[in-house]
Amino acid sequence: MSFTILPAVDIRDGKAVRLERGRADAETVYDVDPVAAAERWVAAGAEWLHVVDLDAAFEGEPRNRPLISDIVAATGVPVQASGGIRSMADIEASLGYGASRVVIGTMALEEPPFVAAAVADHADRIAVGLDAEGTTLRARGWTADSGDLYAALHQFSLMGVTRFVYTDIARDGMLGGPNLDRLRQVAEATPAHVTASGGVSSIQDVRALASAHERVDAAIVGKALYAERFTLTDALAEAAAASPERPAS
Repeated sequence: MSFTILPAVDIRDGKAVRLERGRADAETVYDVDPVAAAERWVAAGAEWLHVVDLDAAFEGEPRNRPLISDIVAATGVPVQASGGIRSMADIEASLGYGASRVVIGTMALEEPPFVAAAVADHADRIAVGLDAEGTTLRARGWTADSGDLYAALHQFSLMGVTRFVYTDIARDGMLGGPNLDRLRQVAEATPAHVTASGGVSSIQDVRALASAHERVDAAIVGKALYAERFTLTDALAEAAAASPERPAS
């Protein structure tokens, strides 16, 4: 299996934005319609997209969720949906709008049994988002401490979670490169697949992620693409060249 790059389409008030270290007051608004951004990435070769409803994450208002349907209709590629998933109804709504996978973040940390129920109903269409500053997990739009990273990996792996989306908060949106040592430790702590998020700034970072660990089989890339640090086409080629053989996802 090849290494997958998921271009990020982070949406706030209907606009494509990027945040620095998850801070709602440190965003850059790009003059790009979210659907147009998604179409751009797919035209460049993206086979998956990561779509985040920031209004739902920060304020509990999933006003951008219908854009999932527009993006899926416009691009035809699978969407991984994240942001403000707080109930089974939220999962059903995201899947109903066309998401292929839903990432549970805050609710996973605050009510772990919710994850077990979601996995029982939707199996590998559910991923758990673990956003950490060091080894301390953060919830509620990264505003609240919420336990230990490795304890959570163990707990959710036992529940049957097949994918984690691991974000290094200190690196997210900063274009400073990923924390490869921590990422490998995360991958060693679970039999599940791991999607890396945060810090990608160069083609060299893409190469390093693609060869970091057999269970690290995907990466979310946002700001570096919007800032034109490299092209998605080049990143996909680099990832394909660097990827080892991986277990099926």
